[in-house]
Amino acid sequence: MVKRRWNLATAAALAVCTASGAAPRKDTHANPILYADYSDPDIIRVGRDYYMVASSFHFSPGIPILRSRDLVHWTIIGHVLPRLPFAAEYDMPGPHTLTDAISKPIGGTRYAGGVWAPSIRFHAGRFFVYFATPDEGIFMASAARADGPWDAPVKVIDQPKLEDPCPFWDDDGTAWLVHSRHGAGPLILHRMSPDGRRVLDAGTVIVEDKARLPILEGPKLYKRNGYYYILAPFGGVEKGAQVALRSRSIAGPYEQRVVLSQGTTKLEGPHQGGWVETPSGQGWFVHFNSTGAFGRIAYLEPLVWRDDWPLIGAPIPGETGGQPVATFLMPDTGHSPTRDTLQESDAFSIPKLGQQWEWNHNPDDRRWSLTARAGFLRLIASRADHLVTARNTLTQVLQGPRARITTRLDATRMRDGQRAGLSLFGVGPSWIGLVRDAGRLRVTLAIKGAETPGPALDTRTVDLRAEVGPEQAVQYSYSLDGGASFRVIGEAIPLARFSWWKGSRPALFSFTRGEPGGSIDIDWVHVDHPRAEDQ
Repeated sequence: MVKRRWNLATAAALAVCTASGAAPRKDTHANPILYADYSDPDIIRVGRDYYMVASSFHFSPGIPILRSRDLVHWTIIGHVLPRLPFAAEYDMPGPHTLTDAISKPIGGTRYAGGVWAPSIRFHAGRFFVYFATPDEGIFMASAARADGPWDAPVKVIDQPKLEDPCPFWDDDGTAWLVHSRHGAGPLILHRMSPDGRRVLDAGTVIVEDKARLPILEGPKLYKRNGYYYILAPFGGVEKGAQVALRSRSIAGPYEQRVVLSQGTTKLEGPHQGGWVETPSGQGWFVHFNSTGAFGRIAYLEPLVWRDDWPLIGAPIPGETGGQPVATFLMPDTGHSPTRDTLQESDAFSIPKLGQQWEWNHNPDDRRWSLTARAGFLRLIASRADHLVTARNTLTQVLQGPRARITTRLDATRMRDGQRAGLSLFGVGPSWIGLVRDAGRLRVTLAIKGAETPGPALDTRTVDLRAEVGPEQAVQYSYSLDGGASFRVIGEAIPLARFSWWKGSRPALFSFTRGEPGGSIDIDWVHVDHPRAEDQ
């Protein structure tokens, strides 16, 4: 492969405009690289492999690890946290029997808590991930391999309302940690122990400029040519931009320059992300952009240097920074473009969940199985009044801009009071499913907890489908003939635009308003992405 080095002029010349709707060339990539909710991404290169982490909030396992060899195509290789161990609320404590439901109230949840804005680094032969939980503090976990196993997290700072930590080991081995506070800003710097397990001081404010840098957050700390750099978003998720802060001393004072903003594009608020270099010396910046129900999706921008300042994206004439590119040349990573994709469909054919799956809060492992019936996922219903308080709801990231999710359920083991089905899960979720009452099974549509019963069923096997498009609404349907034909139920339902800091998610669930213990067997989940002309 021919190595391509570029400077500011070549970056401007290579930016490819797609306003005409022309298809990108084979040697280019199109943004977004991940039309999926990987918010607050951070990225590193180790050898010729690239690794990305992202916020996972209240979903378990926590902190997905993505790997790529070309910076455009990614796959999930593991998670840092097998479970969320930080507080009892992550287990969704609550009653498991009808008697308990009367005497013991629901113990609470921790929606929008959990993992906020992790950073990933490689130091002394190990991977390190730092992250904050808003209620408990700042933590670190490390591993010899990115796909694990990861050591149990260590609390680095025991203080709530901190966010967005990023570690840095200097040339002399000195360890540092920079972070922000809940609500964004200021940026605070700590000395750390060389092993990165604890801070050595109370921290010093190194950047605070509420007039020019409001809502400053998500700092990523680097060093280049004798300068310390902090790349950080400011101005808020919806309308903000990226600033580069530069100093000869890690403690400051820092100069500042806006290096990425909306410019003349439609991409409002190119937000938090991380910088990486390829072996050939090319610079790239991965960031997110907020897109409502699809969450915060990932973009890849070229990064070049001018007078020891970074410029991200396509240069804006007369300004110091750049604007997002719609398409651009493929990165020169030394590796041909791959066919790696994010995992989606699952036949449940092995006794282990696919890497795409994350539970809503920690699961009750007594109440799900991949071995009770070979080739099926069994969900055993716990007591809950609504889907948002039900345990063992199994989710994955929604990939856009169009998605069709289909699943086959066997309802033979359902009990009266039980609900089971397929949801687009978020604030005020909707779902299509099966409800059993008085021995009768019905297809049911639910919107924000309000259930509308459909036809009674004679069969015990049904296919459920959810179709989502760019308009960010879901149309549910079902099939009683093995998928040969589908019957639409209800109108298209708008998805929640933003749900506890996350996008809407396909989800499999079962809960009961009666006696716990009934179960549902899920044969498979198929996800595909039809073209607009095929719908």
